[in-house]
Formats: sequence, structure tokens, C-alpha cells
Amino acid sequence: MIDDPAARGRAIAAFHASTAPRLFEQIVEADAVPIATRAQAWREWEVFTLYACVRGLVSAGGFNRETAAAIDAMHEAVLEGWMAAPATEETFDARRARIAERYAEYGGIGQAGGASGATTVADRLGAAASRHMSAPAEPLPGLDEMASALHEALADGAAEAVRHGAAS
Repeated sequence: MIDDPAARGRAIAAFHASTAPRLFEQIVEADAVPIATRAQAWREWEVFTLYACVRGLVSAGGFNRETAAAIDAMHEAVLEGWMAAPATEETFDARRARIAERYAEYGGIGQAGGASGATTVADRLGAAASRHMSAPAEPLPGLDEMASALHEALADGAAEAVRHGAAS
């Protein structure tokens, strides 16, 4: 169970805001996304890493009201940050719609295959995210694996931060 879900959710939102850009920079430095699609890749990465934080919260807190409250608080804090940031080429409503669409897709990937699919879920999530980051082109070699590994590291980091109170 998560102590003080609202505070944990806000702390994980701050963790996401500080960590997601640094992880994306690793992808850029590896030349895993073309310069022409970096803005799109960033928008997709932002959602993919936000989903990693959701996975981390669930991993640390289980499926319960406290975790749901922490996830809601995280999303609220993230959305507040986006509203305060300078305007982007994507409207707020379009961004929210894309998040909902990706969450539904990523959730379906996570559920596919049942217990036996758990061993490949990270790879399948990374492949889906890399397709979105690269569309309409095919992902560059290595992006699937890199996205998968960084997503898992972020999910694990979020879970540890919640478990040990480091995210507050």
C-alpha cells in the first residue's frame, strides 16, 4: 500500500519530469531517432515514460484505491505542468487523447499472453513505442531494445522511489 498517495503521485510526476528528458537524451545521443522526427519521438517518449511510472506505482502499491489515488495525483501534476509550459504544436486535448490511446494500447500489450507473456512484455512495449516514435518510417535498428530497457529502468526506479519514500 502507498502511504500518502497524493504526495507520492506528485513526487512521481516530478521524478518523471526530471528523468524522462535525460533518458530521451540517451536515445538521441545513440542516433536512434532521426533529427526530422525528434519532436514526434519526444511526444511519444513522454507518454511511454509516463506509462512506465504508472507501472512503477502499481508494482510498488498493488491494485488498490491508494495506488489509483497516487496515479490520479501523478497525472494531475503532470497535466498542470503541461498547462504551465509554453505552447507546443500539439493541443492539450490532442495530447490527452493520445495518452488515452497509448495507455489503452500499452495496457492491452501488458495483458496479452497472460502470465506466460510477462517475460516478453517489456520487449513488446518497447517495440510498440519505437513504432510510434518513428512513424511513419520504420524504427531505426536498436530503438526497440533501447526503449524497452529504458522504460523498464524507469518503471523500476519509480517503484523503488515509492517503496523507499525517495520520491517524496
